[in-house]
Amino acid sequence: MKLAILAVGHKPPVWVAQGCAEYVKRMPRELPLSIVEVKPEPRGSKSREQLLAAEKVRLLMALQGYQRMVILDERGADLPTLQLADRLACWMRSGGATAFVIGGADGIDEALKQQADEAIRLSSLTLPHALARLILCEQLYRAISIVRNHPYHRES
Repeated sequence: MKLAILAVGHKPPVWVAQGCAEYVKRMPRELPLSIVEVKPEPRGSKSREQLLAAEKVRLLMALQGYQRMVILDERGADLPTLQLADRLACWMRSGGATAFVIGGADGIDEALKQQADEAIRLSSLTLPHALARLILCEQLYRAISIVRNHPYHRES
C-alpha cells in the first residue's frame, strides 16, 4: 500500500518542505508516503467555480492509480490520532493506495468532494495549506507508529 498527499498550491516554504521530507523518510518501506504538488489555477478574472473546476481536472489526473480518496475539509470528521491510526490499519488490511487531498485557496470542487471516500479535518483552527501538509505528514507517521507499537506515540 502507498500513501500520497495531493496538495493544490505553489512550492511550500523551505521549512515545510524539510519537515515533510523528514516524515516521508521515516515512513516504513511497506507504507511509502509521497507528496504531489498540483498546480493551482491562475486567478485572473475567473470565478471561484471556474478555478475549482480547473483544479478538479488536475486533481483527477493526479488521483489516477489511487483506490481511496480522503479529502481534508473543515467540515470533515474530527479524528483523534488513535482513530486515524485505526483507519490507517483498516486501509492497510483492505489494501489499495490512498490519496489525501488538500485543496487550494478556494477549497475543493463540490463534485470532487462527493466522490471522496472520506473527509477529515486536522483542526478546528484555520491552518495555512503548507502547514496542513506538514501536520498531515506528522500525523500519518504517528498513526503508523501506533499501528506498529512504536514508542513515538505515548499515551498519557
